[in-house]
Amino acid sequence: MIHKYVFHNETLSTLEKMRWSPGQAGLINGWGLFTTAQIQHGEAFAYERHWRRLEKDAGITHLPMIYSGAKVRVHLQEVIRANKVQEGTARIYLTWNTTGFWRSEEKMPEVDLVITTADLPVYSESARLGVREHGRHASSPLAGVKTTSWLNNVWSVAEAQREGFDEVVLLNERGEVSECTAANIYVVRKAKVVTPPLSSGCLEGVTRSVLLEIAPRAGVSMSEKTLTLAELYGAEEVFITSTNRNLIGVGEINGHKIATAPGPVTHQLNDLFDAYVADYVTRRLAAASH
Repeated sequence: MIHKYVFHNETLSTLEKMRWSPGQAGLINGWGLFTTAQIQHGEAFAYERHWRRLEKDAGITHLPMIYSGAKVRVHLQEVIRANKVQEGTARIYLTWNTTGFWRSEEKMPEVDLVITTADLPVYSESARLGVREHGRHASSPLAGVKTTSWLNNVWSVAEAQREGFDEVVLLNERGEVSECTAANIYVVRKAKVVTPPLSSGCLEGVTRSVLLEIAPRAGVSMSEKTLTLAELYGAEEVFITSTNRNLIGVGEINGHKIATAPGPVTHQLNDLFDAYVADYVTRRLAAASH
């Protein structure tokens, strides 16, 4: 559940006082962007990476970027402080109000900014994944863009959960592994880690980008490569990552058991990632104190 205080455009207020309008065209048709950041010790981890992705996605969708990353960061900290969040998660939304026909004449900014926080979700140590064909359209010009048009994702995971799974592996139109609905996916074979390339249609996840940087420096081989379901089924380890999950081992995919979940490589990378987060937060807190 999201917390009491939210930031809307230029105002910090309570949920009850915030107002969306049916005249916000982007809200109605899903022409908006969002990102989710993890909060540790009151700091939004990897905020710069999240903001760079928002700017990139704004360029692709032609959504006007009327806010600066520095200004939004200040407002994000306002929400974190107001809700007294030490460990949790935050969402930043940008919604284009004036695109499309179904808009009103109300006075409103061209793009709505909304920032919310919530507690971190609770996940099990090992995940069970279903499989959905044509869950991603890799050749779409919007592939990998994190838009508020999120129905395909929430519908796909809801269907998987009805079947007893925690998440679902989304295959693209070529039958290749792309990602899960809210997580990137990885396989481990002979101590080498492989994750699908962006050309699979997957999101350029922030946790994914961090791991691709820090794993090789720690002596762990990690690369991008097209993956098939058969390679997932035959892997020694499979794990998924997202902002709210860090690394979670996968114990089953569509009835196929994975030998170890989480396995030794997953544990090693999770420890590396935790250390990276701790170092980032320490540096941010030190900079804020000067």
